[in-house]
Amino acid sequence: MRDWTAMRLVTRILYPFLRLTASRIAVLGARSAPKRYCRPAKGEGDIKGEALGWFCVVILAAALTAVSLPVPAAGQAYLTESSCPDNHTMVFHRCAVEAAQTFTPPRTPDGRPDFGGFWRTRIGVAPFEDLEEHPRTPDDGGGPSAIVDPPGGRVPMQPWADARRKENAAKYLHHEAGCFLSGVPATMYMTSLYQFMQGPDRLVIQTEEHHAYRVISLGTRPRLGANIRLWQGDPHGRWEGNTLVIETTNLNGMPWLDQRGRFVTEEARVVERLTLVDVNTLHYQATVQDANVYTRPFTIATAFRRNTERRAEFWEEACFENNEELMQTFRRGGLGIYSGIGAAEARELRRAWESRGARQ
Repeated sequence: MRDWTAMRLVTRILYPFLRLTASRIAVLGARSAPKRYCRPAKGEGDIKGEALGWFCVVILAAALTAVSLPVPAAGQAYLTESSCPDNHTMVFHRCAVEAAQTFTPPRTPDGRPDFGGFWRTRIGVAPFEDLEEHPRTPDDGGGPSAIVDPPGGRVPMQPWADARRKENAAKYLHHEAGCFLSGVPATMYMTSLYQFMQGPDRLVIQTEEHHAYRVISLGTRPRLGANIRLWQGDPHGRWEGNTLVIETTNLNGMPWLDQRGRFVTEEARVVERLTLVDVNTLHYQATVQDANVYTRPFTIATAFRRNTERRAEFWEEACFENNEELMQTFRRGGLGIYSGIGAAEARELRRAWESRGARQ
């Protein structure tokens, strides 16, 4: 941890200088920019100048990071030898279902399959960008569909909801850019590195995504009241043979499922299934159910590969919700954070959509 201590010290010393540099560049940008690009609100600086200033800060910070820290988790090795080595979603899924039937997993002291350790996912696939198949672009890594059911890899959205999804993507910023949590199931494919810490009565999943973590009850803890809604919901796990089944309710309906604006309401229910197919490969499935938005339940699948770096560690992605300076920049660009849609509103929108269709 000496590297981390040194980096924090360097950051504390240089932050005032970096902040002043960003502000100065922003002022210079505002003075030199053509008027058509410089229309700030009263009391606010120019967005392009400020963006340039912070760009310089990011580059300098990245350079400092490169020389100050050990190899990042994203660059750490993961095991490629597997019963199911292909990361293509459907190929892996079919192989994993078959391999799990004959594999006897390692056990914890209380006799349950042992998921403990560091795991990597998002290898060759990018469901956080788009749950469906999408090409590589300057903004996207691209990848196959993450949907294994229904066949065909398409998300079964109701027509009104698909129209709203397109509006969402154009109108709102992805909530993670505002340092909010990714929710369930997106937390399980939003980042690359995870640590599973397993005990008899709970499974704790720590992620590399700023302050995101999950505490999953494996015992008899009572469910939360229906009036309590959380970003990560209320997860309860149970064992079905060698598979851990996690049912999550009490979601707040605010996170998107991907960057294309797909969403759920607070009545959504997510059922996840985690199964070891060999010592170093975990088969993850999540079935999303929300009759307010989708025509039927659908299932996402992906591979988790064991991280083989003996000194594996997370990089701290320091980020706090509703960072006001950051949000001001986004708002000047005409973007806000999606505030969710309630189940009652969703049903009303569906009725209005169907009524318009009947009149046409």
